[in-house]
Amino acid sequence: MNKESVINYKKASEYWAEIPATLDGVLGGFGFISDIDIDGSTLFLQSILSSKNAPATRSALDCGAGIGRITKYLLAPHFDTVDVIEPDEKFIKSIIDFVGEYKIKMGKLYQISLQKFEPEKKYDVIWNQWVLGYLTDKDLVSYLQCCRNALAQNGVLIVKENVTSSGKTEGDETDSSVTRPLKEYLRIFKLAKLKRIKQCKQTNFPTGIYPVYMFALIPNDDNIETS
Repeated sequence: MNKESVINYKKASEYWAEIPATLDGVLGGFGFISDIDIDGSTLFLQSILSSKNAPATRSALDCGAGIGRITKYLLAPHFDTVDVIEPDEKFIKSIIDFVGEYKIKMGKLYQISLQKFEPEKKYDVIWNQWVLGYLTDKDLVSYLQCCRNALAQNGVLIVKENVTSSGKTEGDETDSSVTRPLKEYLRIFKLAKLKRIKQCKQTNFPTGIYPVYMFALIPNDDNIETS
């Protein structure tokens, strides 16, 4: 499959412009899995924060934040401040209201596409979830390198994404995205000079949807991986 023919930034933007700024909207009709998803992410994040050479909890970046679901339920409870990247105007305008009591922890809201983002500061944790399938391979490697360079001391880049069971990349013409196999993500992480320090599969999701994996990544200085 030609990934470049499926991924179309303009069409993806137009698709999300029509999606309502609701939990069900940002989760593609699967709003009911949000609590299970957050539970899995919380366990994963807490394991990172309690590990040797753990990142600090000063600042986090929520990438492709939507209405702020991950900011509100995952990052804001653990970090002093949370910045967000979200290209869609109505989503980014809804974040402050959605996060409610956590609005005092909100930092900068960047209304920009991931492939165009240029960080202005360093982050302890950068969280990417269900957004990387909208980037071409070339832009994804560049973007991950950008995130890698924006990590504070002991900072961790976290990726949580659908993966295919077929071992092949599968395209979705509806929203102009692709779902990559596990081996493809590992290849891309290597190209971006990132090293896995933890990998975990999300549990308790309904059958019939893609498997979801979480990866904790740090700058790769020695080409040694730990799974």
